[in-house]
Amino acid sequence: MAYLFTSESVSEGHPDKVADQISDALIDNFLAFDKDSKVACETLVTTGQVILAGEVKSNTYLDVQQIARDTINKIGYTKGEYMFDGNSCGVLSAIHEQSEDINRGVDRATKEEQGAGDQGMMFGYATNETENFMPLALELSHRILKELSTLRRESKDITYLRPDAKAQVTIEYSDDNVPQRIDSIVVSTQHDEFDNDDVMLAKIRKDIIEILIPRVVSKLPKVIQTLFNNQIKYHINPTGKFVIGGPHGDSGLTGRKIIVDTYGGKGAHGGGAFSGKDPSKVDRSAAYATRHIAKNLVAAGVCDEVLVQVSYAIGVVEPMGIFIDTYGTCPFNMTDGEIAKIVTKLFDMRPAAIEDRLKLRQPIYSETAAYGHMGRENKIVTKTFTQPTGESVTVDVELFTWEKLDYVDKVKEAFGL
Repeated sequence: MAYLFTSESVSEGHPDKVADQISDALIDNFLAFDKDSKVACETLVTTGQVILAGEVKSNTYLDVQQIARDTINKIGYTKGEYMFDGNSCGVLSAIHEQSEDINRGVDRATKEEQGAGDQGMMFGYATNETENFMPLALELSHRILKELSTLRRESKDITYLRPDAKAQVTIEYSDDNVPQRIDSIVVSTQHDEFDNDDVMLAKIRKDIIEILIPRVVSKLPKVIQTLFNNQIKYHINPTGKFVIGGPHGDSGLTGRKIIVDTYGGKGAHGGGAFSGKDPSKVDRSAAYATRHIAKNLVAAGVCDEVLVQVSYAIGVVEPMGIFIDTYGTCPFNMTDGEIAKIVTKLFDMRPAAIEDRLKLRQPIYSETAAYGHMGRENKIVTKTFTQPTGESVTVDVELFTWEKLDYVDKVKEAFGL
């Protein structure tokens, strides 16, 4: 029997994502001036206020207030009427030194002996239903909001958009797990005040359906375009009005959108957030490493879909174990346990090895903090960071290294493909 599956995404102006972006901007600035920085930084945003808290061990000094303000302004909260803007909001810092009890389990005599920054399990997932090996419902939700953000910043026809927004896509699948059609799309976007609520809702609905969605569809592969038809159920700003939004409408916290950040409810999640954590925290680095494994396994033809789990004990170098679930999609006679044994030999999952393999000690994290950490474009960009002293550093960094298909040949050789 056919079934429906739904995923959601949120924009960079969503309060939780504002918090994530501030936390990751701090990570990038610490790493830019001291690549060995250990950071766990949480952010709370609410009406007119930003509160920074967490633990840091670093040899550099930052103007954390200015970094927070610059991030907020970049997102688009630049007007007093939003009741939260980068130039006038209060910024309180309660950041302090990292616990020595935690640090002694991470820092060792040699880098290779670096222990895991915490216990826990992390999951990576990949599926061949999209070109970037991501679940389709989440991929479409991300694309809708990224295109909406582009319209907000560039369109001369749609000038009423504000930064906060959410999207949700429901897809009908066949019994053999193949997408058949788009069943429904939900878009809620913050907007300026209108003189007439009925006129407002009609215009927003028309613009979303006739301008936004066609722009999204035009950039999709042909096979995905065929899933769109005139039978889709649209729910556009279903409450009828969305003027009050962002941190004034809801408080935001770092790490509250972990399913948006990963696979939209497909696969599994270990529960640990990513943003605000340096790569010694395996919540982040091992989640990237398991995505790297999963994507390369599917791309190599080992399976059509796979879930990869790794687990750690705090301060212990070697992982507790690796678990593989191919959902019965492996095309040759090999059990998931046998696949896991080969994966364990092929991918070094010690924390320091992950950092080196995926180049995680670079200031690469601001770009991860909105529209998902997975399924993104691997590329090299140039970034400049400035300290309060005026000292600046310009670096070329490689983004989303865990999305590279650089192990496909190794995987094929290991599995005899």
